[in-house]
Amino acid sequence: MKRSVLIAGTHSGVGKTTVAMGVMAALTKRNMKVQPYKVGPDYIDPTHHTAICGRSSRNLDTFMMGVDGVRRTVDNSYKDADISVIEGVMGLYDGMNSTEIASSAHVAKSLGIPVILVVNVHGMSRSAAAIVKGFTEFDKDVNIAGVILNRVGSPRHAQMIKDVLPDIPVVGTVPRNNDIKVPSRHLGLHMASEQDYDVGKLAEFIEENVDIDEILSLASEPKKPEVEDDRCVGNMSEVTIGVARDDAFCFYYEEMFDMFRKCGAKIEFFSPLDGDIPEVDGMYFGGGYPELNIAELEKSRTTKKLKDFSADGMPIYGECGGLQYLCSSYEIEDVVYKMADLFPAETILTKRLQALGYTEGVAKGKFINGPVRGHEFHYSLTECDSDSRLIYEMSRGKGIMNGKDGITEHNSLASYMHAHPGSFPVDSFVEQCRKYGRK
Repeated sequence: MKRSVLIAGTHSGVGKTTVAMGVMAALTKRNMKVQPYKVGPDYIDPTHHTAICGRSSRNLDTFMMGVDGVRRTVDNSYKDADISVIEGVMGLYDGMNSTEIASSAHVAKSLGIPVILVVNVHGMSRSAAAIVKGFTEFDKDVNIAGVILNRVGSPRHAQMIKDVLPDIPVVGTVPRNNDIKVPSRHLGLHMASEQDYDVGKLAEFIEENVDIDEILSLASEPKKPEVEDDRCVGNMSEVTIGVARDDAFCFYYEEMFDMFRKCGAKIEFFSPLDGDIPEVDGMYFGGGYPELNIAELEKSRTTKKLKDFSADGMPIYGECGGLQYLCSSYEIEDVVYKMADLFPAETILTKRLQALGYTEGVAKGKFINGPVRGHEFHYSLTECDSDSRLIYEMSRGKGIMNGKDGITEHNSLASYMHAHPGSFPVDSFVEQCRKYGRK
């Protein structure tokens, strides 16, 4: 039987990421094959999961993927694993607006798996019992099977809380440890490639303070999908898509690569920072940190040649950081840097958060036509020329301007929306790349 468990918190900042990563590390140290997942539209935490487990972490989101999409992703990605560990998002019940949609609780219910609740008990004792009681009774369809008490001050402190908790197993009492933490910046944690924490020490720390055997005994088999994804069942002739992946472009859903391959595409990763120009039939620029690598990008051979590829009709798709890069310029602290100039628009880095949240829109374009769901999170503004074409009509989210997103030119498209393959027409994009390759 395949086993799965979701590690959630009462709210953001309780330590669920550290605990989840530690549980993954402890299980991996036992030579178990651990398939990691992350609830929500998070690109950064999954890089840490992947580094720890040696398996690509995937996102689970009931808004962007639907219930069956979540089940399909789990069913397709951990067939040869011993256990899957899912890290939650925000607080257990925090979903979109005042609903359960996109919450950790909704993912757990969709999969029919147990939840281990992480509670930060710093500065409280008996009150912790009230919190746990409230969480267990709020939605009886959510199976909170165990509790981990985090930031415990002493064994006595832990025992005081255990004595008054409702009838629920305490599977861990984790003491305060300021030496184990992952540094962060404006878009979240540092990427795994920048890690300066010791995974071995993290595994030992969690193994000492969490009953890993009990977590294994509580884990259960997730539900199977009811409907399969029938996209990409036609033409499978050869096509190659270049995916920019380096320190500047590093925000991607692994499921997007899965869908590219399912549609018959070979993926060629390349680095615009290194000036690589791959032999491909289309290109994809994800989000990331172009602002931290802006001088190198301005000088890059890739930057200087992309406009010619676009004018020739090559399909080129960019998201957020990719959008910023594909504009004509990027202004940072009053310095204007020349970018790839695929679109008649300029981007300005701001000190204030400009947009954060789920997005939804209807697109009418060459390789994208219909509803698309995703997420936006950026500290920049993009100002378009008056003759720019924006093809997303947004019903949710800010987009580029005036309720619109998705700037297009030739066969190129870029948006602030990070689209998810659950709704993004990957099959259509791949087919456009295939047609271009036949020219």
